[in-house]
Amino acid sequence: MATLEVTIKKKNNRVVVEMDAERFERLAADFGLFSRDFLASLARAERDIKADRLTKIKSLKDVRDLARR
Repeated sequence: MATLEVTIKKKNNRVVVEMDAERFERLAADFGLFSRDFLASLARAERDIKADRLTKIKSLKDVRDLARR
C-alpha cells in the first residue's frame, strides 16, 4: 500500500495531499471518476461553459439559494 503525504497549513486553512500518479488513478477509479456517467457529465459541463450557462457561487448559502429556485 502506498502512503500519502498530507500537510496541513493552519495559517491559510489548507490541506495538501501528495501522491504518485498510480495511486491517484486507483483513487479516481474508486471514486468512479472513469465511469461513463461521470465522463458524460464532464462533457455536459464543458458545453454549458461554452454556452455561458454558469452561475458563480461564493458560499454554501449561494448553493442553497439556487436549490430553492
